[in-house]
Amino acid sequence: MFDLGWSEMLVILVVALIVIGPKDLPKVAREIGRWTAKARAMAREFQRSFDEMAREAELEELKAKLQKINPHTISQTVRETIDPKGELDRLGRELDIREDLERSATSASSAAAASTPVSAREPPGSETSARAADPAPAAGAGDTVKERS
Repeated sequence: MFDLGWSEMLVILVVALIVIGPKDLPKVAREIGRWTAKARAMAREFQRSFDEMAREAELEELKAKLQKINPHTISQTVRETIDPKGELDRLGRELDIREDLERSATSASSAAAASTPVSAREPPGSETSARAADPAPAAGAGDTVKERS
């Protein structure tokens, strides 16, 4: 800012010593130091705010550029670069059709099960399902269980 060399500072110090006097010189030096610190703090704050405004303007420019670029355009460009003939898209559609057919077959079988009356369905673990799993007759309350040989 100011180009003060040692010789200029010595001249200023001698003039201040003569004008102010040795008694008040430390008080004046302290006050000048405070003013200098305040001026530097203000300059730093101004520089920070100026840098922040420049950064915000730069971000707004980038945001505007990104809004101009449509994400659909980017995905289309990538798709054309990877698969220029569209074979992957065709295969993907075929797989989607197969998955749809499998889902519809699954939903049709579950719909058929849902249309069966509740009385016709047996919950798992009921006596008839237990009998079907175990061919031996179930023991009654007063019957004794015979061991199978």
